[in-house]
Amino acid sequence: MLIHLRLTLPSDLTDPVVELVRRHEWSTNVTVQRGVCVEPEGDLVEADVARERVNEVLEELHRIGACERGGVVLTTPTGTPFAAAERLERAAPGDPDDAVIWESVLAEAQAGARPTLSATAFLILAVILAAIAVILDSSILVVGAMVVGPEFSMIGAASVGLVFGRWALVVRSLRLLVLGFAVAVVVVAALSLVGRATGAITVDMVTAPRPQTDFIWHPDMWSFIVALVAGAAGALALAIHKTSTMVGVFISVTTIPAAGNLALGLAFWQGGEIVGSSEQLLINIVGMVAAGALVLAFQRVFWTRLTALADRFVDRRQRD
Repeated sequence: MLIHLRLTLPSDLTDPVVELVRRHEWSTNVTVQRGVCVEPEGDLVEADVARERVNEVLEELHRIGACERGGVVLTTPTGTPFAAAERLERAAPGDPDDAVIWESVLAEAQAGARPTLSATAFLILAVILAAIAVILDSSILVVGAMVVGPEFSMIGAASVGLVFGRWALVVRSLRLLVLGFAVAVVVVAALSLVGRATGAITVDMVTAPRPQTDFIWHPDMWSFIVALVAGAAGALALAIHKTSTMVGVFISVTTIPAAGNLALGLAFWQGGEIVGSSEQLLINIVGMVAAGALVLAFQRVFWTRLTALADRFVDRRQRD
């Protein structure tokens, strides 16, 4: 798998950048068009680079000032059916599916910490589903509520901010997470009060034994362990862009269900439900942020060496 680099550069940086890209055996299709860029004025340089080595190229581009004075765009081709692409992949140690492009991870984290109307709407809808799951004691609806919830984008952003020392990103993502849950819980609590006033929801529905959903407001040691494992899986999926894995993360932790139960507890003023749900919510968030940060920190230090080692091991086994 290759990454396509498109660079708009001031003319004095063009030759150093072309030399940088050409001296590596894991880059190809280097093209230069001089004087074609209007804003900013300068030259256009394009190249295809093995995904496993993009971070090194970006670090060198930062070092010579190309990222500050020019423009750098990364895209992933849908297909690269030519022989040189296969040679590049063999020359770059590791597997492209294991490659982490840190600039992309940071960009995704920044997007996750940005307040959007759609994320708030999804969060409210997820908490509504969770509240209905509690009322009906339905484990299926609990899973549905977990999948709808968008909260991991904010949790992942906080983990990335901790690892990269982007404290403003940490504050922004956690503030968005807290405010998002507060809005969702208030909205669902208000709807629950309407249901209480009309008789559609009764206190018995909230406090009756619920064998299928009772776990969402009874936190224990396993709640924290699950949060740690889910946070680690989510951070790994975020780093290597395995979006399908995120679904498993969403349905592993009871963040959204706890918020739904909290809203019902507030509407009917049930202290045990309120305290237990709040504890469950806090345990999940803290566990996922901490585990996510640890996994990302480990990847920053050791991942490249581990993937190269794994590549050599697999190569040797295949030759044997």
